[in-house]
Amino acid sequence: MNLNLKIPLCFFDIEATGVNVANDRIIEIAVIKVLPNGEIQHKTNLLNPTIPIPAESTMIHGISNEDVKDKPTFKEVARDYAR
Repeated sequence: MNLNLKIPLCFFDIEATGVNVANDRIIEIAVIKVLPNGEIQHKTNLLNPTIPIPAESTMIHGISNEDVKDKPTFKEVARDYAR
């Protein structure tokens, strides 16, 4: 498929501690970036939200506090995703 892009196109997928945008935090971010030349770049990170992940959220996405305890925070990786 030829998308005929002039600028990169990015698709984001996130998992979070919940759905409250004011209080909940991102715990996983995945990005697929399609460049104008057709190259596809993938990047995924588990993130430490610095707050507990509720059991109800873990039941949905399968990511536990144990999974993220030694991972970077969003603040530590945000610049990498801005590029």
